[in-house]
Formats: sequence, C-alpha cells, structure tokens
Amino acid sequence: MGGIYDVAIDLGGTIIKIGLIRNAEIVRFSTISSDSVKGLSHMLPKMERAIDLLLLEEGIDAASLSSIGLAFPGMVNPVECRVISTNDKYDDACDIDLCRWADDHWGVPLVLENDARLAVVGEWLYGVATGTENVVMMTIGTGIGTGVILDNKPIVGHHHQAGSLGGHLVVDYRGRLCSCGNIGCVEAMASSFFLSDIIRSNDKVSDEFKALADELDFKRLFEMMRQGDENATIVCNGCMSVWGAAIVSYIHAYDPEVVVLGGGVMKSSDIILPYIEKWVNDRAWTPIDRVRIVLSKLGDNAALLGLNYYLRSVKREKNVFKV
Repeated sequence: MGGIYDVAIDLGGTIIKIGLIRNAEIVRFSTISSDSVKGLSHMLPKMERAIDLLLLEEGIDAASLSSIGLAFPGMVNPVECRVISTNDKYDDACDIDLCRWADDHWGVPLVLENDARLAVVGEWLYGVATGTENVVMMTIGTGIGTGVILDNKPIVGHHHQAGSLGGHLVVDYRGRLCSCGNIGCVEAMASSFFLSDIIRSNDKVSDEFKALADELDFKRLFEMMRQGDENATIVCNGCMSVWGAAIVSYIHAYDPEVVVLGGGVMKSSDIILPYIEKWVNDRAWTPIDRVRIVLSKLGDNAALLGLNYYLRSVKREKNVFKV
C-alpha cells in the first residue's frame, strides 16, 4: 500500500535528525552531523542518502511516501514553502527550492515549518502538554526557540513568525549585541552561542575562570555548579535568571496553562526547573493560578512528531502547499 509513510527532518545546528513516521510513530530514525554555518546546499546530498537508507531499511520505496516535512531553525513561509530569513544557520536556504528538491527526488510534497513551533505542537499532541489548550514551549540550546499553542491552535501571525521569536525578546536593552541585530535579547544574554562572551564579560567571576571560557559549555558549567564551584554557579544563576525573566514575559503575553522547557541544556533540569519555578512564581502576575513549568517529554523527537501534525493534513493545490 503506497503513501502511508512520511519523512520528518529536523535541521539542528550541528545534528540533523531524520525520522520515518507511520501512524504518528517514528519507525526508523537516523542522525547526520552538520555544520550549519556552511549552508544547507552541501547537506542536501547527505540528507538524500540518509532518507533513501531509511526507506531501504524499512523495505519500502518512494511510492510508499506521502510527504516530507522539514523543521527549519529560522523564519519560514509555510504556505509558499520557502525560508524567508535565517540567523547564522543554513544561510543559503532562502535561495533553495526545497519543494522542488522533494518532488524531484521522491515525487512527494514538502511541508516546511519553524522548528520551535513544531516542537510545541509535538509536546501538545503527543507529549507532556497533551490535554491542554494553551501552551508555550521554550527550547534552550545553541539559540533560544519558542512556540505557542493558543486556544488549541498553533499561532502563526501575519508574517508567519508569531510565537517563534521568544529568543529575541529584549531582557536588557543595554545588554549584548545579538546576532539578529537587536540589543539584549534572551538569546544574546543566555544561550550556548554566546556563552564564551557571557563568561568573559561577567565581572563577578575570576580571571582564571574567564580564561577557560572557550572550553566551557552548559553541561560542564552545571556539573561544576553541582560540585560547588562559585564561578560556575554565578554564570549558571545569571543565565537561569534570564530564562526565568523571559518565561514571565511569555506568561504575561500568552496566558498559557503550561510552559514546556526543552533543548540540550535541559539535561540539567534537576537544577534548572526548581530555579525557574521559583523565579517565575515570585514574579509572574498570575492571580488566578500558577502556570505549570515542566520538562519536555519528547526531547529531541518533539519537532519530528510535531511535523506529523502537518504532514497528515497537507494539501496540494496548484503547486502550493497549504496546512
């Protein structure tokens, strides 16, 4: 029987995740290394081979595919199936006809969406936010991504960017220059991309610690914090306070029932969740009840399963894909 599988692709900055999906279940999965700074065009042949290998391992051919979905870390126009703006990741993507790429190689339509929006859809339908109608998700990693479900629907907005720019809300208008061109964004003040600058510019940590800035990541910092390292604790607390401040703004803006936290940094959720819960509970104006703050259930698969929501409802009308 043809057309019963879908392929979902999540373009990360250093890892591309590819899942073969059937009936909302990932039946085959693979990852390939990527360097997003080099662009998307040089990765397409590798993605093609990875997809073809998944089909071979499943014992099917392209005739069994219904569609391909792509989660992209930037602004997209899903109606026209094109990337409209990037931010130091796959910067050549705006010039690539991805729908033609999918049609030429497998003869199927392609659905394109923002990766953080897809992650919140995944958690809303299949993960920790199942059964809720209003959800905000924040992914913390190389950058800061957000997605929003409002009244049982992913919000999109006039320019297809509503809810997706939570990493670029300003938390300090006198702060660090962000890669987006703004000043003091959440991402500029507390993300992995800026971590070495965050450490070096902190006047509360020692010069010896600053000298290690290029060698440290959040995983190591939180390990050092657990061991009682004062410098690591200062840096981690500063970043968690930024994340907490951002979440307060999300709560005030979107009035969610639950805020879901995901991304690689949340491997230290034992420290992060209690800190942010207290920060938010002390500061958010929520007179009726507190907003729950929870850890992602789906982890790295959230965006892949979020794509399933779109892939199963894709329509092709006059060569324009609509969801």
